[in-house]
Amino acid sequence: MDIRTEVRDFLSSRRARLTPEKAGLPAWGTNRRVKGLRREEVALLAGVSAEYYVRLERGNLAGVSEQVLEAVANALQLDDAERAHLFGLARTASARKPAGTPRRPVRPAVQWLLDSMTGTAAYVRNHRTDLLAANALGRALYAPVYDMPGRPNVARFVFLDPRAREFFIEWDKVAAEAAALLRSLAGENPYDQGLAALVGELSTRSEMFAQLWARHDVRLHRTGVKKFHHPVVGDLTLAYEALDLAADAGLRLNAYVAEPGTPSAEAFSLLASWATTPTRTAEPATNPATATQD
Repeated sequence: MDIRTEVRDFLSSRRARLTPEKAGLPAWGTNRRVKGLRREEVALLAGVSAEYYVRLERGNLAGVSEQVLEAVANALQLDDAERAHLFGLARTASARKPAGTPRRPVRPAVQWLLDSMTGTAAYVRNHRTDLLAANALGRALYAPVYDMPGRPNVARFVFLDPRAREFFIEWDKVAAEAAALLRSLAGENPYDQGLAALVGELSTRSEMFAQLWARHDVRLHRTGVKKFHHPVVGDLTLAYEALDLAADAGLRLNAYVAEPGTPSAEAFSLLASWATTPTRTAEPATNPATATQD
């Protein structure tokens, strides 16, 4: 990823979505040649000269102070994820050497931690959304992803595997979040060739990804609710938490749980039993949420 191009496209896309009315500025005239705010209007809101802001939007963030970055973020009304992305781009632009992204296996202690999380589906992913390790229930929950050839990769599954639209009940939402997450990860790892190759592959093979990528949306993947249609137990509504592994830069542990006493909890328990059955098959089971008695 070219850092100057990324900065330019990100700032211009955030400026384009903000109207003078939303920014609290008077809209002089009706024949505005640009969509959203003009550069000089952003400069006025940020308290910097128009020339200086133009230099920033052209991709020159090297050496920019945190105060200026905060002022620009406030002027553009960036959310937490967008602020983090902007500051990350500035750190990358100011770095003397590209940050390395060494590949290493998941430490045994991390796998032991995953295996100890009974009743919870958990996995560890890297900054390319590769699934590097999981517990039994995590592998069972993401069974369709693990069925992919090669290393299981969540983003590749979402956009390139036809099963994803059925597996993720809210596929449109999941796809938008996945693209925004990859954009954030690309900002944090601009020199990672594997990540760049993944983005290139998805952009070439998925029209939806190409459209979402062009929006320059970013996202912090921390907590939320995800809905699945699992091929074995049917519909599941699960809450998830995402935790960075402090000792392993770039690795994140995602854990999924069901709300106690719900049909999803019953189906999740059934999936856990299936996951630990040595002779399990992929034959679909009746979803407890829709089961009926003769």
